[in-house]
Amino acid sequence: MADWFGVAPEAEFGPGSRTTIDVDGVPVLVLNVDGEIYAVEDFCTHDSLPLHDGSVEDGEIVCPFHGARFCLKTGKNTAPPAFGDLPTMPVKIENGIIFVRDARWD
Repeated sequence: MADWFGVAPEAEFGPGSRTTIDVDGVPVLVLNVDGEIYAVEDFCTHDSLPLHDGSVEDGEIVCPFHGARFCLKTGKNTAPPAFGDLPTMPVKIENGIIFVRDARWD
């Protein structure tokens, strides 16, 4: 089971906040979208380019390079040129701190 990694105090990570952290060697993009915290791998499945500068539209992250789109909740790819889904990471808030982990290897 993977370890949980602290992201930020919840009180300091309001709507519109985003950051990228290293989780067991994987860059993870953590975002607060309208009060919901999401964590996804910070690489587009189309060309392995980072997503952290992408816009968020209708609950989806848009790749800033080629326009691929991914649902932040499920990671499902919703627009080409990417065809693979985006790995999502579990999020928890404990004692006022936001935590994420890479659960793919559990």
